[in-house]
Amino acid sequence: MFFIYSLLALALLTALIFAVPLRAKAWTALALVGVGALRLAAEAVGVLADGTTHRLWTTPGTLFGGDSGSLDPLSALFVVLIAVGSVASLLYSRGYLRHTLAHKSSVHVSLHYTALATMCYAMLGVVCSDGGYSFLFCWELMTVASFLLILYDAERREVVRAALSYLIMMHIGFALLVVGFVRLHAATGSADFAALADCFAAQPALPLFTVFLLGFGMKAGLFPMHVWLPEAHPAAPSHVSALMSGVMIKTGVYGILRTTAALGELPVLRTAGFVLLFAGLATGLWGAILAAAQNDVKRLLAYSSIENIGIVLIGVGVAALGKSTGNQPMALCGIAGALLHTLNHSFFKSLLFFGAGNILSQTHSTSLDALGGLAKHMPLTAILSLTGAAAICALPPLNGFVSELLIYLGLFDGIASGSDPLASAAALAGLALIGGIVLLAFTKLCGTVFLGAPRTHCVAEAQEVDNGRIAAMALPLAGILLVGLFPRAATAAVVRAAGFFLPWPSDAVGLTLWPTLSAAGRTAWLVIAVVGLLVWLRRRALRGRTVAEGPTWGCGFTAVNTRMQYTGESFSEGLESIAAHLTQNRIEGCTVDKGEIFPAAHNFGIRRKDRIDRLFSAWWVELLRQINMRAMRLRTGKINHYLLFALAFLGLVFLLSILNLL
Repeated sequence: MFFIYSLLALALLTALIFAVPLRAKAWTALALVGVGALRLAAEAVGVLADGTTHRLWTTPGTLFGGDSGSLDPLSALFVVLIAVGSVASLLYSRGYLRHTLAHKSSVHVSLHYTALATMCYAMLGVVCSDGGYSFLFCWELMTVASFLLILYDAERREVVRAALSYLIMMHIGFALLVVGFVRLHAATGSADFAALADCFAAQPALPLFTVFLLGFGMKAGLFPMHVWLPEAHPAAPSHVSALMSGVMIKTGVYGILRTTAALGELPVLRTAGFVLLFAGLATGLWGAILAAAQNDVKRLLAYSSIENIGIVLIGVGVAALGKSTGNQPMALCGIAGALLHTLNHSFFKSLLFFGAGNILSQTHSTSLDALGGLAKHMPLTAILSLTGAAAICALPPLNGFVSELLIYLGLFDGIASGSDPLASAAALAGLALIGGIVLLAFTKLCGTVFLGAPRTHCVAEAQEVDNGRIAAMALPLAGILLVGLFPRAATAAVVRAAGFFLPWPSDAVGLTLWPTLSAAGRTAWLVIAVVGLLVWLRRRALRGRTVAEGPTWGCGFTAVNTRMQYTGESFSEGLESIAAHLTQNRIEGCTVDKGEIFPAAHNFGIRRKDRIDRLFSAWWVELLRQINMRAMRLRTGKINHYLLFALAFLGLVFLLSILNLL
């Protein structure tokens, strides 16, 4: 019944979006998603408040037996995340796509909004499903919808390539999940997540855990399965990038959390903790280094998403190690930090991708070397993007500081208690290194894009975007400020959601965090008060004075021009010695030769591409070529051969049916 009702709802949604005029399609999709998502989000807030579980549907007799969906505190947290991200993305899409409507057909736009609404509801179905058939159905629906969304500008070859790469890798992950759920059903007679604990207890748990980790890690962007992410995000429209990076990849995190929690108190939980911890370190460091090396705004943000998934997995690994050794504060800080950072990343990454969309739509470029001085022309975008950058760098008084503080506290406790001092110390050093590189990456992004002077005519004539897009950016901004300024209230909700993982009463254990979080909240308000006081004192001091403006000191140059200011490549030149081993570079133009005393005009550009991408893409490109070559042999052009192929296929089906293999 779930499958039938889902298809009927999808058909109705498609009919409504296709039926309305072109100018009303965005509002129709927003209304269809907003009503359902906010209705479910309101119920999710109630679940987070009282800690209960609400049954949503029950379906008997599916492929994996009975199937159901429910809303527990963990699902509720992800429902809130998805609802806010979906509404913000749809609201932003109206202004962003307005300039494309002149050369896109009504059917094209209708298909885009249908896929966008479908993806939002599919993600809600993923986190509300108890597992099995409905989970896989929603997971596949989410993948297909996001594939169609990436293809909005399918006339560009790189967009088609990125979409196909994404689709292939997602179906590899989907195949792994099917294997995992089939093995689960064969072992326990149920394919629900609730049956995982019995399955892990009855047989070696590590092989099945690895299958699920790889399947969910493919969607989350876990190293080295992350290569689709920096290709798909620059290819997709910016509101789709925000939804995929800020929301969709969190469904992979959700699956990893469910699978890890099912390990319970088993000895393998410690092994899983080490795997998650060091996988998180590798993912975080790789993403941070490659982000700092990028010279494209959207590619930088895409690699930053990989880095933040690494931070989340570090938190989950800390929680698993703490739970396996009975260290309650370590486990609580780890899982609370991971959950809160999952929520926080949704807020600041959506905000940053919206900012990138503003830049692209107004300047027609996302290359750092073509931008500059946008703070004067797009002040609201600059302020909002700077806020998102400060949040992602974990600077107080914003939300990224709170979640990373919790993970740091868990690592410090692991060292102090002697539970896992070496692993905790290594993770502590790795997390600190990630933070430093991220600060470099976003200083480069904001400084190169918003400061300095415009490098091109399009940048010099850029104007601020419409109010609708600014309103969409205000939604994640509100989340950033609420978590940063009220860390105790935000962490309390997360601690209730962490009850799925903690074997101890979360409210009682959470009392150990309140003094630190209360101090963090007071510090946040103190920072705001000090900044406000300094602004007031400055205005008062300058009230009776005449302020003169002049050019910035140019180190003695009398004819300063834009060629003298930092580019994206020159800003991160110090990282080249590290990033050179991780990337394969494509260079356009040539540099100035050392022998050129009076150099002529030169054009030089460099694109740093992930070296892992070649390892992953090469095999499936060759596989498709081999399949195509063999398939071409069957195209003989003779009707009798085609009838023979059909007869052979029917004979094979008949034989498998007799042998009871179908």
